[in-house]
Amino acid sequence: MWSPCIQVCFVDPERQICVGCFRTMEELARWTRYSDDERAAIGEALPARRDAYRAAKERK
Repeated sequence: MWSPCIQVCFVDPERQICVGCFRTMEELARWTRYSDDERAAIGEALPARRDAYRAAKERK
């Protein structure tokens, strides 16, 4: 099963998102129950989440 995990697991408590893979807490909890298509769709969204997260951090 494909996973975007890079084994840098740290959840930003403010945004409730892993700053290693950029999945939400719900996605992390349900990952093994998602279909391949659902995991692929989430995977496609992760680069944009990463970029948005990093841009927000730079503005602070």
